[in-house]
Amino acid sequence: MKQAIRALGWAVSILWIMLLLFTVTAVYSALQIRPSLGEPSAAASGSTLTASLPIVLYNGGFYDISQLNITTQVRDNRGATIARSSTLVPLVSASANVTIAHSMSLSIEQVPTNSLSHLLFNDSELEIDAAVKLVYARIFPFEISLNSSMPWGAPFANLTLGSISVTPLNLTHIRVRVPLSFENHSFFAPSGTLQLEIVDRTNHVVGGGSAVIDAPSNSPFDTDVEIVATGDSADFRASRLYFQTPFYNYSPLVMPLV
Repeated sequence: MKQAIRALGWAVSILWIMLLLFTVTAVYSALQIRPSLGEPSAAASGSTLTASLPIVLYNGGFYDISQLNITTQVRDNRGATIARSSTLVPLVSASANVTIAHSMSLSIEQVPTNSLSHLLFNDSELEIDAAVKLVYARIFPFEISLNSSMPWGAPFANLTLGSISVTPLNLTHIRVRVPLSFENHSFFAPSGTLQLEIVDRTNHVVGGGSAVIDAPSNSPFDTDVEIVATGDSADFRASRLYFQTPFYNYSPLVMPLV
């Protein structure tokens, strides 16, 4: 009986030693996990902008990583959420160094909304928050947070109206020429129609015209919008711009006339 109790005691002691050893090595191994973010890249296809974020994960420990879930959220510099995406990796073996291709898609149709419309006209930085959740050694759950950023190029950057020129047409109408220019800093090429209205001091529309937009990526664009208007140009107060493209519409953008 004493021998059985002694054997049981030894078995319990060995079990505790093994459990302690496993816990210590698991904690040590978990500290050898090294996540890092690669250089983000972006490409446009139709009305969708796809941002790719390489995530490098080095599992330098003794045990496998399972149920790896990577969730990212993209925000503009004002905190508005632009996109959210998740990637699941079932297994990362011990001592493995893997690069996980994580992608996020943004519909360009979202950009003209009130919270994101500033991205049409202003270059910015997009903030990327990444949460990495995993189970280590098939027992211990871990969560790691990472942050990165990527540049955003506005499709209508530095939008400018130049000095207008006026030519008399008849006793009641004048011809107004409005120089318009911008730079396309984006990954896609905005094409479509831009309509421009002139309003007077009483906020009444006195004339309007349109121009065709065709601006390749990373290129300048300039044109003259010709308008037949009524009244005296001294009474002109501002212009209203309406953007119409195959992927989105935005209006009105109010700008002063020079």
